[in-house]
Amino acid sequence: MTRAVPLALCVIAAAHGAAVQSLPIVPRPAVVRYLNGIFLLDRSTLIYADPEARPVAEWFSGQMRSEFGVAMDSTTEAPPRNAVRFLLDTSLPEEGYRLRIEPRNGITILGSPAGLFYGAQSVLQLTTARGHSTFVLPASEIQDQPRFAYRGLHLDTSRHMFPVDFLKRYLDWMARYKLNRFHWHLTDDQGWRIEIRKYPRLMEVASMRKETLVGHAPQSTKSDGTPYGGFYTQEQIREVVAYAQERFITVIPEIDMPGHSLAAMAAYPELACTEGPFETATTWGGFKDVFCPKETTFQFLENVLTEVMELFPSRYIHIGGDEVEKDRWKESTDAQDVIRREGLKDESELQSYFIRRIEQFVNSKGRRIIGWDEILEGGLAPDATVMSWRGEDGGIAAARQGHDVIMTPGAYLYFDHYQGDRKKEPLAIGGMLPLENVYSYNPEPAVLNAEEKKHILGAQANLWTEYMADTRQVEYMLFPRLLALAEVVWSPQETRNYRDFQNRVTPQLARLKRQGVNYRPLDVQRPRSSKRVKQHP
Repeated sequence: MTRAVPLALCVIAAAHGAAVQSLPIVPRPAVVRYLNGIFLLDRSTLIYADPEARPVAEWFSGQMRSEFGVAMDSTTEAPPRNAVRFLLDTSLPEEGYRLRIEPRNGITILGSPAGLFYGAQSVLQLTTARGHSTFVLPASEIQDQPRFAYRGLHLDTSRHMFPVDFLKRYLDWMARYKLNRFHWHLTDDQGWRIEIRKYPRLMEVASMRKETLVGHAPQSTKSDGTPYGGFYTQEQIREVVAYAQERFITVIPEIDMPGHSLAAMAAYPELACTEGPFETATTWGGFKDVFCPKETTFQFLENVLTEVMELFPSRYIHIGGDEVEKDRWKESTDAQDVIRREGLKDESELQSYFIRRIEQFVNSKGRRIIGWDEILEGGLAPDATVMSWRGEDGGIAAARQGHDVIMTPGAYLYFDHYQGDRKKEPLAIGGMLPLENVYSYNPEPAVLNAEEKKHILGAQANLWTEYMADTRQVEYMLFPRLLALAEVVWSPQETRNYRDFQNRVTPQLARLKRQGVNYRPLDVQRPRSSKRVKQHP
């Protein structure tokens, strides 16, 4: 007999009077039922999978071997009792799964391939050591599915670049906590990080900066005097995209335009409204020189995007659109000619014209664009999806206009902000975003009606890396806040409880510690309020 209970009250009755503990799954499942007893998983436990489920079963087997040292045999015969069974069930929601753990019958996971993968992640989180190679799993039943279809995490590799092996670890962490969209920021003023074969100077010039700021902008004017640069080859990008696909993650590239384009103009100054010369930026923030809205520029960007879309099969291509300084457009004969020719009112409408031109091209290739909420200025492109970072107002406005929205407000989801007392924390861009504030976020604004809320695809956290020069610092800023993000975008809003979440985070941090991840320990004091930072990379 089973009975449904809130997960906060869900307990495991371990064998022989073992201690009672919370069910340690992050993000919190939608529905949990618990049974009496435990299941012991060891080397004698087999793996069975339906044909369509075998890639997930093989991935699970590899995880058990690499993380826990248990080599499990597979079988293609009728599902045995002492087994982990991966059974295809297309009647469940696309990313949903059902998981049943029984003392004698073993483990059964049902779902689509993506659902089976997420069910396997839950099994791995429930695994606790007992002896050398025997693992105790609580007898229980879970029925689970995500709240939002878009569950995103961003990484800026323009300001600082990270090895492909680290990007794979990043994707593994995303998959572990059931995130499914990796927003890869590839170009900016401080560096161009993607190989475009038609334009070799992007790799030779735009990928390099002569030095990097030391200290905090804008107070500091000191630089390290050391050249910095690099880019991802097309082969490396294909490798990362394939690795993500195996983990049911879609990689969304960002090619920033018309602003944040100084590195590209250092390589090809004819893309600017002035003669230049230009150089890749060595400090942070925005710059007045931006892409000029002339045919030379559009041809360049269409050629770049053609190669980008050949590398990334994602439905969405992110085109930036944020923090566009318009001084050069006001002074430019080329830009003013476009305003007159197109009957535009001002430079804000010129920005909208620029985005619409790019959208038409991207749409012609069967794709859609995403842009930061500044693309609302001057009129939103017809099929654009808005990523709302300057609070929620942009997302609310876009949803009310019938456009899809991804919520990513700085006050809740900018992981480059401080996590505690800045005197004790590594240098960061500013702001304050402790774990509890991330967890408190609800991506569906209360001011929207039910129909408007359907346009909220989900949410995403952003990791801008001006002050993260190495992977250890990225890890520190990511964890444990990534776990709170996972629960924000996956778990039902009405079942979330911060104290319960903290209890479930503890074993997750222990797992990260075993794997050598540099996470920030949990605070014992109540965190301060979040403060918004106006600056956006």
